[in-house]
Amino acid sequence: MRAAVIDETGCPDVLHLADVRLPLRINSEVLVQIAGAGVNPLDAKTRGGRGVSAAIESFPYILGQDFSGVVVETPYEAFHLKVGDEVYGMLSAPRGQGSYAEYAAVPSMQVCRKPARLSMIEAAAVPVAALTAWGMVVDVAKAHEGQRILIHAGAGGVGHFAVQFAAYFGAHVIATSSGRNSSWLRELGAAEVIDYTSKRFEDEVSRVDVVIDLIGNATDDTGTRSLQTLRPGGLLINAPTGSWPTVVADAKALGLRATTYTVSPDASTLTIITRLINSGDVHVHVDEVFELSDAAEAHRRLEEGHTRGKLVIAVSEQP
Repeated sequence: MRAAVIDETGCPDVLHLADVRLPLRINSEVLVQIAGAGVNPLDAKTRGGRGVSAAIESFPYILGQDFSGVVVETPYEAFHLKVGDEVYGMLSAPRGQGSYAEYAAVPSMQVCRKPARLSMIEAAAVPVAALTAWGMVVDVAKAHEGQRILIHAGAGGVGHFAVQFAAYFGAHVIATSSGRNSSWLRELGAAEVIDYTSKRFEDEVSRVDVVIDLIGNATDDTGTRSLQTLRPGGLLINAPTGSWPTVVADAKALGLRATTYTVSPDASTLTIITRLINSGDVHVHVDEVFELSDAAEAHRRLEEGHTRGKLVIAVSEQP
């Protein structure tokens, strides 16, 4: 099969097309013909030698966690997914090969039917970002009516889902973004949008219950400045790996709470998200689509920043 692989870590140009062995489906795995693969920051960090690159056991290696596609093999005849079903999910890369390939063997607990109202490309943009947002906003923050939640990078992949989930559960959502995304974020459910290019968010908002921190201190000490916006005992949830190593201690010193967050590839939660998408309560935005042969360009685009929603690699045409 064709795949976009790396033979070593490095700049985006290390990504290239190669012919690799078709994955062998074993035990409870489902073999999926991949239609689309989402592009995530962790993919780029790992390709560059950071992220989870230390767990790559051998090269050539296939990056990618998000996928959409069609089932071509199932574990057994009475399995709930059938050959021909359109599915999506999240792989556990680099514990095995990723989704920038024409086929993937997927653990059965990490795949479910895709939303009927989404195309394959749109569906490929959902799993990692939506599951991350759900975990932070619903599982940890327990979003509810009357709660004030500040969401950084609200227009990004995780951010635009976080805004929608928080608003769906009744929270008062305050999002930060560039000015060009203000109207769009209000359409998604944000009650307030702060243009970080012209205002310091800590001067505009105070006494929030929760901060969904999708930046950390990687840019302009966003994480540390966010602590100023929390009410006493408020909670900050930080997702980007390594973006703020002292987050818990820094918050505790001010009488605040903080935790990091790591997403799990849980198909049962993704099934709930599927229902919200099919009902029209949650939407996904795909900013740009790349061919598999242009995976390096997709990574360059991601690293430029300012992506609205998600980038997707179109892997193969479906019958």
